[in-house]
Amino acid sequence: MTRPFRQGHSDPTVQPVPASVVEQVDAADTTLSNPKWAVISIGSNLGNRLETLQGAVDALEDTPGVRVKAVSPVYETEPWGVEPGSQPSYFNAVVVLRTTLPPSSLLERAHAVEEAFHRVRDERWGPRTLDVDIVAYADVTSDDPHLTLPHPRAHERAFVLAPWHDVDPQAQLPGRGTVADLLSGVTREGVAPRADLELRLPE
Repeated sequence: MTRPFRQGHSDPTVQPVPASVVEQVDAADTTLSNPKWAVISIGSNLGNRLETLQGAVDALEDTPGVRVKAVSPVYETEPWGVEPGSQPSYFNAVVVLRTTLPPSSLLERAHAVEEAFHRVRDERWGPRTLDVDIVAYADVTSDDPHLTLPHPRAHERAFVLAPWHDVDPQAQLPGRGTVADLLSGVTREGVAPRADLELRLPE
């Protein structure tokens, strides 16, 4: 069953995908042409943070060749690299998906989703409406500066490891070991689960 690429509020990306591309990728998707698993980290500390994260999940699901398989619980995280109290806290979550897109195309889509929510990259540790990072893509390891896989700092970030472990306790970070072991070796200070908040898995 193909899923039409929906425009409008459910998919706020700026650039529509050409119909020919939709048909090609959906054809590959419906035949399950060697789909790969990928893990995406999403975070927001400006505006309606929960609504923004849900919008990111929905936009990923609306991407031809992408199927969201799991969405983690939400964590509230103190910002990294800045003075305490100088920025709002983040809401963070992890999305596990299957995709027929290559890593470079998935990265382009991640950036498009960020831009749709008016992400501005003007300072390294600046506040942002939405951050979408590829944490891992199958067992791929790459030192490409455009897209380093797995994410070069994922192994030391509790706000990535904790929600990932919640949705897949047996998960492994390629080249680094099990997520459970990595999580046991980092501090969870400033990273708190928000049981009162929930992201919906797209239908």
